[in-house]
Amino acid sequence: MNSYGDPNSARGRAQVPGPGDGYGYDQAEGAGGRGPYAPASARASTGPGPGGGAPAPVRPAAGSASVGRATVGRASVPGGGHYDDEPGGDRSVGRAVVPGTLRPGSPAGPGGYHGPPGAPGGGQNGRSGPDRAGDGLGGLAGAAARVKGRISNRRLNWMIAAFAVVIMVAGGVVVGGTYYYDNVPRPEKLNLPEISTIFFSDRTQLAKIGEANRSLVPVERVPDHIKKAVVAAEDKHFYEHGGIDVQGIMRAAWNNVTGGSKQGASTITQQYARHAAELTGITYARKVREAVMAKKLEQEYEKEEILGFYLNTIYFGRGAYGIEAAAQAFFGKSVLEPPTSPRALTVAEAAVLAAVIRQPVPDTNSGHQGFDPHFNLPEAKGRWEYVLNNMVDMGWLEPAKRAAAQYPKVAKFDDKSCVSTNECGVNTPVGNVVNYVKEELKAMGVTDWKEGGYRITTSIDRRAQAAAENAARRSVKGSELDGQPKHLMAAVVAVEPATGRVLAYYGGDSGVGIDYAGTNWVGGKLVGGHSPGSSFKIYTLAAALRENYSISSYWDVAKVEDGPFKISNAGRTATCDGKPVCTLEDSTVQSYNVPFYWITKAIGPDKVVAAARDAGVRMMWTDSGELVELSKVKDARQVAPAKFSTQVGYGQYAVTVLDHANGVATLANRGVHNRAHFVVKVERKDSETGKWVPAGSEKVRGQRVFDTSKVDDEVSVLERISTGGGRGLAGGRPAAAKTGTWELNSKSSENGDAWTVGFTPQIATAVWVGSVKERLALKYYPEGSRTLAKVQGSNLPGLIWRRFMNEAHKTLPVKSFADRKNTGDPDISVGVPGAAPSPDKKPDQCLIPFLCPTPGGGGHGGDPGGGDPLPSDRPTKPA
Repeated sequence: MNSYGDPNSARGRAQVPGPGDGYGYDQAEGAGGRGPYAPASARASTGPGPGGGAPAPVRPAAGSASVGRATVGRASVPGGGHYDDEPGGDRSVGRAVVPGTLRPGSPAGPGGYHGPPGAPGGGQNGRSGPDRAGDGLGGLAGAAARVKGRISNRRLNWMIAAFAVVIMVAGGVVVGGTYYYDNVPRPEKLNLPEISTIFFSDRTQLAKIGEANRSLVPVERVPDHIKKAVVAAEDKHFYEHGGIDVQGIMRAAWNNVTGGSKQGASTITQQYARHAAELTGITYARKVREAVMAKKLEQEYEKEEILGFYLNTIYFGRGAYGIEAAAQAFFGKSVLEPPTSPRALTVAEAAVLAAVIRQPVPDTNSGHQGFDPHFNLPEAKGRWEYVLNNMVDMGWLEPAKRAAAQYPKVAKFDDKSCVSTNECGVNTPVGNVVNYVKEELKAMGVTDWKEGGYRITTSIDRRAQAAAENAARRSVKGSELDGQPKHLMAAVVAVEPATGRVLAYYGGDSGVGIDYAGTNWVGGKLVGGHSPGSSFKIYTLAAALRENYSISSYWDVAKVEDGPFKISNAGRTATCDGKPVCTLEDSTVQSYNVPFYWITKAIGPDKVVAAARDAGVRMMWTDSGELVELSKVKDARQVAPAKFSTQVGYGQYAVTVLDHANGVATLANRGVHNRAHFVVKVERKDSETGKWVPAGSEKVRGQRVFDTSKVDDEVSVLERISTGGGRGLAGGRPAAAKTGTWELNSKSSENGDAWTVGFTPQIATAVWVGSVKERLALKYYPEGSRTLAKVQGSNLPGLIWRRFMNEAHKTLPVKSFADRKNTGDPDISVGVPGAAPSPDKKPDQCLIPFLCPTPGGGGHGGDPGGGDPLPSDRPTKPA
């Protein structure tokens, strides 16, 4: 029991002899004796008192500190002053005693202690003062007033006593409870939300994802001046104390009990303990628990380790958790850089980061704007100076260097940048790549990517991505869409045939907007895709070759009616060498719709759908907008012709740019399909060792879906489209391609979609041009003209395709395709059995010269520019 409840204890206060006076005096040891704990200075006697033969105590000498229950820390002023030593007495801590009126018979002289009741000349309880002169035993009125005052003071005293009990009990809890808590975990074992970084294929940063922008760094890698700046700002005596700020705990507890302002006053160790325990709110209970865990930390870890824990967990604002993320957010630098590196943090920059910790963001309750210079530059500078001055005081910074320090330039705060947010890159053109990465991580079983701590290497080639954006992105000066009508939109996807890796993906300027190269959730439905028109004929041709048709087989190109159904041929009268029959090869080059309708009807639309599915077209939409996931359809007869009629043969039904690029890549890979994908490698940080360990990787499992020889025959046909007229890729690089358009609607001859898809042995690329938002007629400004012209597959999409392919191939060697194999039975023809090709026709010439340079017409599903060589000139921008 403490001295406030033990009748035998009077630690540190003057003892009153004799029996109690009815007001709660503690009895001295023995009748009239003196308390055993009273200091010698408080026990000098001057003579017998009324309570017995023992001498009465004398007040401590004038000017000494009277220490005890009633006068802790109070100076006793000589020259007369009342001395309070009764229950409920004045506890004016740190206050000078007011002089009073001396009472005759005072044994101690001026300022001396007046005897207890009944002493000669003594007032009630020995008090003196002008209100008590001649009081004797005390008047009734004065006594009543004093009793009332004592009762009020007694309540306050009990409140204070109770608080002191709580403090001491809490101290016992801190000391004793330390040994009953589990070890406080290191940051790596806390599952702290970290950032996950997404890389280009060359390991440069593409984007960041996760719930918190944090990157754990080893404390030994953090430069000394950074660590000392943080200590100078937050806990100057960090290297001296045992982890607990006792005064801070008492101050915070007192403020909480009395309703004062909330206070922290935590050491660096306590602050980390709070994070480790996921404690929230500033309460006395939390402070005690912090203290317990802080003691445990100090017992288990070295100071440097604890500081490292703190540096990796504290919040710096701007979405940055931990010192590394903060260095990037405020200065675009890394704490891991060697001191000689230009990206290393200076002392002045480290002080900025340390200064921010106290309040990194504006407080809407108090109105204080914090210490981020973006929000509050004046006070940020003041706090910065405080940190540097503390570093000087601690001997960590030379005064001369302090005097020369200049407030550094801080990065502009951008809540969309990759250094200021917990998830960046999403609101950029690579944002759609990020969306695919998330999907693939889930498929790999990496479902905790939001918690961070992953490194994801993608297949996206940084140069190829830049080439796609430079060619197709309107906002890029000099792109093919720069200066064109504002409703025009383009999408580009490039795939590596040998692996299925997506090398470039441009579907729009933001991953949170519409992805024109892929799919989108709209109104609870997965929508997307565009009618591919004649570009889809590559799958119809592949299906025909599968059925043993030859590219030399003949087909009726003039039969435009199938019962009541009329076949659109893009407004053209189809002939070859003046005859209404064409080989399958010529029909492909000239992009006639009529023969492909009859081919599809002959082999069945299900065969065309199956060929597209096998090549890599995973999804296709019906005319009513119903999504059919072809990748889940084992037998194409389930969906064709029920959902996809004979018109599938010339591209009526919508597909995505990504799927089309994947399908083209299968042809470029000579019939071996590799699924298009974005994630190449996934690593995670091991919580035990801190090292990066494998957590997933791509699975390149090529599947042969087309016979090699038959694909070689098809490629030889598609080469004619790309290279005719000497307008192919730069340097005569071999390439194969197919163009396509689809009409705006059934009542218009304008185009609503335009495509070029093509490939080399190394890269397969699909380019689509259409409209943003609502579907509009496609018009553009050709080179050298201020007059709008109709967009065809061979002009604007072809220009984008050619520009991208030239740039993407700059560092790649020139490779050729295999020779044609002339597979299939040329006598299997439709409408013209036994017909043979003209003896003077050469396969590498344009079959209809007057149509090749300047195609005309347009309309439903046709692309009269299908056989037109891809132009090398850029569209003109209006003056």
